[in-house]
Amino acid sequence: MSTETKTTAQRGRPVVNNSARQVKLAARAARVAAGGSVGRGRPAVAGSARQARLAAQAARAAAGVVIKVGRPKGTKKEAVAEVAA
Repeated sequence: MSTETKTTAQRGRPVVNNSARQVKLAARAARVAAGGSVGRGRPAVAGSARQARLAAQAARAAAGVVIKVGRPKGTKKEAVAEVAA
């Protein structure tokens, strides 16, 4: 049994080096190589209520306070059985 290697052409769509997407990807790669951030996603607003809540939770976790996850006990609505008279 012989093993043969086949040479194949480049698969997929060819890359256009000077396209707007390739320029943007190259700029992003250069920013990462320089130690910068990529900046994906929606940026966080520093003064928002959610960021304050997350900072408080991180401070409690750093202080060693046990953080319980999920709904606090006793906050769910209890079903009231109505009796038809």
